[in-house]
Amino acid sequence: MATALYFLCPLLIMMMLFITATASKSIEEEKQFQSLRNSTMVNRLSENDELRHEHAEVDPEAIASMVAMSIRNSTERRKLGYFSCTTGNPIDDCWRCDRHWVRNRKRLADCSIGFGRNAIGGRDGRYYVVTDSGDDDPINPRPGTLRHAVIQDEPLWIVFKHDMVITLKQELMMNSFKTIDARGVNVQIAYGACITIQFVTNIIIHGLHIHDCKPTGNAMVRNSPSHYGWRTMADGDGISIFGSSHIWIDHNSLSNCADGLIDAIMGSTAITISNNYFTHHNEVILLGHSDSYIRDKVMQVTIAFNHFGEGLIQRMPRCRHGYFHVVNNDYTHWEMYAIGGSADPTINSQGNRYLAPVNPFAKEVTKRVEPWEGSWKHWNWRSEGDLMLNGAYFTASGRAAPRSYARASSLAAKSSSMVGTITSNAGALSCHIGFQC
Repeated sequence: MATALYFLCPLLIMMMLFITATASKSIEEEKQFQSLRNSTMVNRLSENDELRHEHAEVDPEAIASMVAMSIRNSTERRKLGYFSCTTGNPIDDCWRCDRHWVRNRKRLADCSIGFGRNAIGGRDGRYYVVTDSGDDDPINPRPGTLRHAVIQDEPLWIVFKHDMVITLKQELMMNSFKTIDARGVNVQIAYGACITIQFVTNIIIHGLHIHDCKPTGNAMVRNSPSHYGWRTMADGDGISIFGSSHIWIDHNSLSNCADGLIDAIMGSTAITISNNYFTHHNEVILLGHSDSYIRDKVMQVTIAFNHFGEGLIQRMPRCRHGYFHVVNNDYTHWEMYAIGGSADPTINSQGNRYLAPVNPFAKEVTKRVEPWEGSWKHWNWRSEGDLMLNGAYFTASGRAAPRSYARASSLAAKSSSMVGTITSNAGALSCHIGFQC
């Protein structure tokens, strides 16, 4: 018996050492795998806080004033007849008069206003032409596909060779300094995953039809030439902005997605959402992750010249914590409310046209979700120059409370009288080579 134990002991010790080494290796591999999961991305927020605070404006009121000045300047030029194509929309008047817009595509990058005005996208890079509508491999995308374009490390101005419907197998993970420019063609992102802007900067998305986005995930997806990682389930947003800055979303048509049409959360800031056409959706725009996520206090978003059209129910937008300038939008449809919020956001509504639904219980433009009754009274929500139609009314609060609805209406007739013209071309444009767009 002693002899047997003499031979077995070294063997048992070797086996125990092997098991311990294997277990350690498995634990290490699991740690490495978990580091790829997008759920751990939240940990990176503390690393990026300084960057996003740097991008947030110290005086958001000054940016609101700059927007107002741009609108006035475009309006005055139109009145004086300097350019026959001007509309009073300062973004469009910046570039749409040029019938050689195809040769001067990158001029668009100089035309944004509001908090996202410094988003240059791929202005300083080369053109990339998307020729292939396929999306067969989210880990190793083929050259010529949209996914291959957006993950590159270099700045790129991305255009399309022809009309196409792109059905994405997984989220389209964008890298920094990219412009997606669909002018001149009909490009649809539809029937699959849609666009994710996560921990990046300087993105312009222009001219897409984004609709019927579906939840996807539990898969590996590449977000740069050197990295791919595990993605848990995505909600099915049309455009999801997560921890990113200097974003401009302009002249897109969005509808009928599984979750939001545009969501911006987790400390995203310096964003302009302009000239878009929203239809047939429940929860349209969410700005702010949760009431308890105070890092969203740096969020600053301009919502300008959009048309909120048929089939919409609520969240145009729904805001938390940050500063939101809602200017010269046309609200022709909602079923519950137009603008909502919680957690003390500042909402500055100027020169919008609000057409209330027939339902007598849904005339109020605003909705507040408050932790206790009356807590909203100090929140700074103001209406200035808005046109209220069919019984619509805006409940102001905070510093805006003394402004009466009568005064708002008297200012609205002039400032909002051009909303129909300014927003008449909201959504993806139909541009033709050799003609003004």
